[in-house]
Amino acid sequence: MDIAKMKATGFELTPAIAAYAEEKVRHMDKFLVSVQEPKRALIELEKTTNHHNKGQIFRAEVMLELPGKMLRAEATHEELYAAIDEVKDILERQVVQYKETKA
Repeated sequence: MDIAKMKATGFELTPAIAAYAEEKVRHMDKFLVSVQEPKRALIELEKTTNHHNKGQIFRAEVMLELPGKMLRAEATHEELYAAIDEVKDILERQVVQYKETKA
C-alpha cells in the first residue's frame, strides 16, 4: 500500500509517530491482498487544542483510496497512539465490509 501523504497539525511529527501510524495503516494490506491497485492512504494526525489537558485532544484520520471506493475513518482520544489504534480498528471494519461487497 502506498502512503501518499502523512500530515501532522499542532505538534511535531516524530519518526516514531510516523512509523507507528504507517504500520497500523499498512496492517490493512493483509485484508486487501486480492484487491487490485491503486491502494493509497492519506494520514492526518492533529492535536486539536492547547487550551486544556483533559479530554479528547488528539485526532487521527485516514482516508484509504481503493478501486471504486474511498474509505474514511476518524477517531479522537486523549492519547495520540490510542487515537491511531482506534482509527485502525474503524478502518479495518470498513475494509472487511468493502471486501464482502466485492465478493
